[in-house]
Amino acid sequence: MGRAVLWLVLVWLPVSLAAAEFSEPARGTQTRQALMDAIRPHAEWNLGVPVEFVVDDLRVAGDIGYGELSPQRPGGAAIDVYQTPMYRRGQADPEFQDGMYMHVLYRKSGATWVAVHFSIGATDVWFSDPELCREYRVVIPEFCR
Repeated sequence: MGRAVLWLVLVWLPVSLAAAEFSEPARGTQTRQALMDAIRPHAEWNLGVPVEFVVDDLRVAGDIGYGELSPQRPGGAAIDVYQTPMYRRGQADPEFQDGMYMHVLYRKSGATWVAVHFSIGATDVWFSDPELCREYRVVIPEFCR
């Protein structure tokens, strides 16, 4: 029993401590709006207009951030991948996509949030790459071990 407790503490404590270092920008805040505005041009280029986001997870620590977003049409309508610009350009294959989920890594440059890395429908955890973890570990600790 004691070893099990020790193991849990050693494994989960670092993740818990790291998680305490980021925060979620509240709805209606300038930061949250700026993060959505940073990814919107990429979403519109790939998915067509208009796009709005359901925020599944949004994290900020200093000048870096992470978002897990579900893009949709206004009013909650699903986006049909076959009707998107990225599909028409041959850049999307619904057979090899996990829906339309977006993962975004952000960096603040001066007063502006920039979507530096993003994916749509990724089937892997690309942002757990050691190079990215060096910069973004504080906002994605559970993926950077």
